[in-house]
Amino acid sequence: MNKDIFKDLNKEQQKGVLQTDGPVIILAGAGSGKTRVLTYKVMYLILRKQVDPFNILMVTFTNKAANEMKERVQKSLSSSQRLRPNGQQPTVATFHSLCAKILRIKGKYIGISSDFVIYDTQDQIDVIKESMKALSISTKDYKPSSILANISQAKNQLIAESSYSNYARGDFQEKAAKIYPLYQKILTENHALDFDDLLLKAVYLFEEYPEVLRKYQNRFRYILVDEYQDTNRAQYILTKMLTGQWNNICVVGDFSQSIYSWRGADFTNLNRFKEDFKNANTFSLSQNYRSTQKILDAASSVISKNTTHPVLKLWTQNPKGDDVVIYEARNEQDEAEFILRQIRNYQLCDTTVLYRTNAQSRVLEEVFLHHGLPYLLIGGTRFYDRKEIKDVLSYLRVLANPKDMVSYKRIEKLGKSRLQKFLDFQKRFNDLNHFNKLPSIEILDKVLRETEYLSLYDEKDEEDRGRLENIKELRSVAIEFQNLTQFLENVALVEQEYMPDHPKGNGEKKDAITLMTMHAAKGLEFPVVFMVGMEEGLFPHSRSLMEKNQLEEERRLCYVGMTRARQKLFLSFTQKRLFFGQRTSNTVSRFILELPEDVIEKNLHGLNSQKTEVEWL
Repeated sequence: MNKDIFKDLNKEQQKGVLQTDGPVIILAGAGSGKTRVLTYKVMYLILRKQVDPFNILMVTFTNKAANEMKERVQKSLSSSQRLRPNGQQPTVATFHSLCAKILRIKGKYIGISSDFVIYDTQDQIDVIKESMKALSISTKDYKPSSILANISQAKNQLIAESSYSNYARGDFQEKAAKIYPLYQKILTENHALDFDDLLLKAVYLFEEYPEVLRKYQNRFRYILVDEYQDTNRAQYILTKMLTGQWNNICVVGDFSQSIYSWRGADFTNLNRFKEDFKNANTFSLSQNYRSTQKILDAASSVISKNTTHPVLKLWTQNPKGDDVVIYEARNEQDEAEFILRQIRNYQLCDTTVLYRTNAQSRVLEEVFLHHGLPYLLIGGTRFYDRKEIKDVLSYLRVLANPKDMVSYKRIEKLGKSRLQKFLDFQKRFNDLNHFNKLPSIEILDKVLRETEYLSLYDEKDEEDRGRLENIKELRSVAIEFQNLTQFLENVALVEQEYMPDHPKGNGEKKDAITLMTMHAAKGLEFPVVFMVGMEEGLFPHSRSLMEKNQLEEERRLCYVGMTRARQKLFLSFTQKRLFFGQRTSNTVSRFILELPEDVIEKNLHGLNSQKTEVEWL
């Protein structure tokens, strides 16, 4: 390997690349070039250390990341002519695709056919329902998707169906413990696995048949794991088992960006790694190539308050940059219009708005639509297109227009008993001539109560919680309109204003502002970032305020949001906010109060500013 290859790496990165043998931890800060380090490490192993590509395994979490690394390595190796005669390259895979390949080849040892199918979420829910029906367990009392989430959590902890009852606590988990064995039996009968099975069964295969494990240990002599902070117990055990013979494992991650505990990710796997590999070498990548120093100082001041994981102090050779702008808005409308005023200074495709919950997109969407501002909604569905919103609006539309058969058919699909409850309510509603007497918000609340629609969702389920928050946010719209006709008319007008959000077919990048949650923003970057709703109870979220680990995860999420910004960062909060149908006075987020004075610009003009009309069309 030509020494010139290292000219593209800083000293910290070079050290991480050169340490090839034994266990290695690379703590990679946001924007520190970790993908480059992983790619160069593979190149160094093959070109300098003469390691056969066949003996190298790179594991990550998403197909997108795996493909990106695969392309980088392929390009580098093709130019160096260092490929086996058959074109063999390193194995680059997600955890799940790796396990699927292993089980296709060796699953027969534990009774898994090589032609097994992989069930998606809807397939799984159908099997859960079938199991519940066979056990006479009501799907009304125990939501199938919540049962599935419990089983998934058990599998991620490597708890099989035969032993889950030993861990079950409370009525819900006890019911899940009864359903789990039958669910698994039906999967087996159908020659099917779910995604969690891919990991669970691979670990079980290695435990039961050490000779199979040795085969893969001997093959994968060098193992590199990306985004290690996102691993769960099953993934940790799997990589530990594969490493057992050669001990050449390199894990890369930023524990300040561990934001997926609700999906089973466990950043404390780092501590387990240090215990299991006591001679591990640790390298830190703290030079940031993305952001200005002021943005990094702001992000560091927030994340440094965490105490349960390593925190890197990021620095950069980039310019010091502009101050982080703090904007105090009168209300959520003023907050959205502040973005409109500021965005005129930038290209739309260079900007993004980040928020804590999907429900917050509603106000932004409506203000942007009103002003003709094109936007892309990433990782979610437009507010009025969301299933739960369309369901509730269907009830209201049938009340307003009993001949609306499209809405009626949608209601029918929500269940016969729920339909009958609605029809009974509709008759009483019409007999009392409530249509023009009651405010929209009261009618909406009565419909939710009488139909028991909210019982479709489980507050303990992360996805359902988001749906419930969206319904609460619909109350914020209803409260603004005195009667139902005006409310439904407003909704229809907003829906009509929706514009296509897909990039142009010719591959040209559409000039539009991007909207997304902070969770969805991980791994992305933008020149200009707006973070809205920086208020206690909203961000950090109210559910996290009483528990240290949850509050620290909220702080990590804030750090992720801030470090998406390359050049300019805006943080905004409101004095009062109409959210979930209630007008509240808010306290500024602790994350803003933790920022150092020398990196922030306080913009309080929202208190006096006049409503600004901006036309973008």
